Amino acid sequence: MSRSSIGSGRDSSSSSSAAAVSPFFYSDRCSIPLSGENSPCNMSPWHHSIPADLIGGNDPSGWSMTSIPGPVREEIGTGTFLIGSLIREEGRICSLAAAGPLLYTGSDSKNIRVWKNQKEYAAFKSSSGLVKAIVIANGDRILTGHKDGKIRVWQTSPKDPTVYKRIGSLPRLKDMFKYSFKPSNYVEVRRHRSALWIRHCDPVSCLSFCAEHGLLYSGSWDRTFKIWRIADSKCLESVVAHEDAVNSVVAADFDALVLTGSADGTVKLWRREMYGKETKHKPIQTLLKQDTAVTALIISAAAPVAYSASSDGVINFWEWETERKMLSHGGVLRGHKLAVLCLATAGSLMLSGSADKTICVWRREGTGVHSCLSVLTGHSEPVKCLSIEEDEEDEEGNDLLNGCAGGKRFILYSGSLDRNVL
Repeated sequence: MSRSSIGSGRDSSSSSSAAAVSPFFYSDRCSIPLSGENSPCNMSPWHHSIPADLIGGNDPSGWSMTSIPGPVREEIGTGTFLIGSLIREEGRICSLAAAGPLLYTGSDSKNIRVWKNQKEYAAFKSSSGLVKAIVIANGDRILTGHKDGKIRVWQTSPKDPTVYKRIGSLPRLKDMFKYSFKPSNYVEVRRHRSALWIRHCDPVSCLSFCAEHGLLYSGSWDRTFKIWRIADSKCLESVVAHEDAVNSVVAADFDALVLTGSADGTVKLWRREMYGKETKHKPIQTLLKQDTAVTALIISAAAPVAYSASSDGVINFWEWETERKMLSHGGVLRGHKLAVLCLATAGSLMLSGSADKTICVWRREGTGVHSCLSVLTGHSEPVKCLSIEEDEEDEEGNDLLNGCAGGKRFILYSGSLDRNVL
């Protein structure tokens, strides 16, 4: 976990080592390298503070709560610093979701763990193994996407908040039974193989929740994304979106937009139309078409700006044009040497985690312009997932009003294939 208060499939997961990343200042017209003592990489607090033996992997446990040297806080002040590590030697971390004081972690083991104040708070087990995605819906439901193509729904016990019970799965068994009798409900998913349109026939790779309409979006390696109504667990629509695995789906908070990114190298923009309680998603734009896989998407509501990450280490971004009601390409960010696997946003900040084991912290300076503020290191394997939450109070209980992301301080969680959460 890092605490940040910074001034004013097919998805690639290579674990090969990389040299320290040299961040740059980017606009849509130029890329000017910063070197020497002014380089964000050299100014990065983690770059200086982490002992070389930990970066090299000599300590298999990585950071722990007792391994944080005192001088780190003194040197960094109100900048970015490591405050702890959550270690559970049972699986590689594949998904994260933060909700207030709670952090949910999913891995390639059968357990989903809940952490509170950097300590294990609760745990619940799935029968399917790999947990590829986690989202929180309506404040009290935890939805997890799995390798077996199912989405499982969990809720805390009213008597004991540390006890989580599975209250259902998507699609529901009764819906599977209901739809199975009509041949028209079957679609071809592979040559000589059909399946019900309401179920994913390959791993669920991503989830996104639209709170305004109570809709859950799920993307899968079966090339589709599906739309579920949380209120009654009904599958409203299934869209064959790409020619290869869907690696990311994001529902925007504006103009009823949805973005999908795929291993086929494309990013597509869709618009949601509501017909009573039903939905219809229509393609609006193909934002990107390239030879390398799209691995992650995120939308920053602050501007708004959409970002896509690729297996070649490049991040593309698009800015919303209110008058034209469309996204226009703003430029690219090149701060990583290997595949970018995950993205997160907070205010004017965007963070990217990579197979090169680093996290780049970017700030949007204006139209078409971003700067790399720092490069965070500490993981010994690819950074697979990120989650960020606002930290409302500091350790003394004072409001934290300094910083660039709207004058607020944030806690960043990063999950890695090294089995650690920082």
